[in-house]
Amino acid sequence: MSATAATPAAADRTEPLVLFRDDGPIARTLGSAVGGAVRLPPVALIVAGIVPLVAAIVIDGDGASKLATGAVVAWVVLAAGISSGRPHTDPLGWAVPAALRFAEYGTVLWLAAVAGGSAPAGAFALLAVVAFRQYDLVYRPRYQGVAPPRWVGDLAGGWEGRLLAAWALLALDALPAGLFAIASALAVLFVGESVASWLRFRRASELGLYEDEEDEEE
Repeated sequence: MSATAATPAAADRTEPLVLFRDDGPIARTLGSAVGGAVRLPPVALIVAGIVPLVAAIVIDGDGASKLATGAVVAWVVLAAGISSGRPHTDPLGWAVPAALRFAEYGTVLWLAAVAGGSAPAGAFALLAVVAFRQYDLVYRPRYQGVAPPRWVGDLAGGWEGRLLAAWALLALDALPAGLFAIASALAVLFVGESVASWLRFRRASELGLYEDEEDEEE
């Protein structure tokens, strides 16, 4: 069963939660392939993915090996990705987006700390762009009545794609330059597409207002 499949009322409640997840192709594929077989609520799966992350941060801190960071990132992506295929109708469904942001932000900052140097600055640059993306996911549907197109999130890789990319950059000793490069590319994508959508919305609103005024005059 998909995350929004239960009833029309349940779909109305859970659709924003699924949107706010900001899943990419990998997470959706994991959810579709495995989610139906794992009888746990989505937030429980995400927490299961976060626990090793927190343990690694506490135990190893910025001294973790690349192998250890890779194992932790893989587990976060696997567990939280599977959660995308679970119904978001349980009482704790509202916590899913926040739990995913904790997983994404915490992992990126940890990887940057492991890399050292100015990598944390690159991590904050990336997360600032991701924060803009989350803002857009919340407020565009509220004020425009439509969500950002899926291709934008897919091109950005979703939260899981960003985590895998950050670890790959760490493994290649390409931090912090790689984080700054990703942040710059995503800023162009997210901000550019968002601005274009608001310009279209404004033109459509002005056209509708003009047509309403003409109708009143007639």
